[in-house]
Amino acid sequence: MTLVVLDASDRRYPARLRERLGTDAPPQLTALGNLELLALPKTKTALFCSARCPGDAILRACDTARRWRAENRCIISGFHSVVEKECLRILLRGSQPIIICPARSLPERVPPDWKKPLTDGRLLILSCFSEGERRVTADLAARRNELVAALADEVWFAHITPGGRTEQLAKRFSI
Repeated sequence: MTLVVLDASDRRYPARLRERLGTDAPPQLTALGNLELLALPKTKTALFCSARCPGDAILRACDTARRWRAENRCIISGFHSVVEKECLRILLRGSQPIIICPARSLPERVPPDWKKPLTDGRLLILSCFSEGERRVTADLAARRNELVAALADEVWFAHITPGGRTEQLAKRFSI
């Protein structure tokens, strides 16, 4: 797999980012995997979940991930919270497309369970952060979440903690 850098002037750079984020759209994206997943029509669902999540929301999120897997729906997320990671684990067992957006630069090593989906062309790892951004921070996570929501056709929140950053995101991106 070859690392690809997309400047805002690149024809493969998602126009949706400029449309939805305007001047806040990232000037550059770094990608590893199948760039064609960005162009899938009307099928990308963004997954978000607050870090603190009640048990019933966890069960609902896992059931929803299984349904999405069966529907072959493309899911885009940072897959950072515990619930999002569990959903990713469920999705990786399917054959549907997945877009992972870390809240930092791309990983130096691809996790073993991501390798087959990458090779099969059903996984894209996409970052809007420079190579030097190695640690996840709340600010980077907020910027990443805006990227994820802007790229999606619909947004699904497994759980929103009142007053948290996920609630702010939900108010901004009710697609």
